[in-house]
Amino acid sequence: MRVLFCSKHGALLGLVYMAALALLICGGLAVLPKVYSEPVLAEAYRCGAADSDEVSLSFNVDWGEEYLPDILALLAEKDVKATFFLTGRWCDNNPQLAADIAAAGHELGNHGYSHASPNASGEAEIVAEIERTAEAIRNAAGVDARLYAPPGGESEEHVLAAAKRAGCETVLWSVDTIDWQQPDADTVLQRVTTQLQGGAIILAHPTACTLEALPGIIEDARAKGYRFVTVSENLGL
Repeated sequence: MRVLFCSKHGALLGLVYMAALALLICGGLAVLPKVYSEPVLAEAYRCGAADSDEVSLSFNVDWGEEYLPDILALLAEKDVKATFFLTGRWCDNNPQLAADIAAAGHELGNHGYSHASPNASGEAEIVAEIERTAEAIRNAAGVDARLYAPPGGESEEHVLAAAKRAGCETVLWSVDTIDWQQPDADTVLQRVTTQLQGGAIILAHPTACTLEALPGIIEDARAKGYRFVTVSENLGL
């Protein structure tokens, strides 16, 4: 290989180039971001079949642990199984609560480790976040999380591909409570009941307003002939 450099500026560039080449030769690739050459086709699921009598409650959990015991007690009382998407950092800080959710028969999903923006992250970074979270969930609750709910619902093509590489299916929602804005319980209830249809995935968080609205949400859905199942059951995954 022949490389020519002219001027002091060119000589400096040459030194940088040769240093980078030396890193590659000596194994520097190990510290560079992983680049995937093979494309992966993936999709995001927003709901199950519209003609189904099944609907799902999904809770994204990165905070709000103070409301979870009461939410779990209410779901047990109403005989409802839900899906809880946990961040890895939350799981590491609340392992007993994560274990309690799984022990109650609910499904655990992956919500990334640090709630970082997936769209603004590289594919390898997203894979690492998902895998680190999977390990945290496994350590706390002894289960494998097969579903991934990207923070903020961010789902550009590389996000879906990363989830697939990490062994997960990406799940979004069809009904949003927007409960993180802390509206009153009647607003949360109305948002759900006016949008509910077969196969719906209802997005919620552990908040006071959702806890208060849950009995009405469950009662309304059942009065319309719907039954509650986990997200993976709803989607047939």
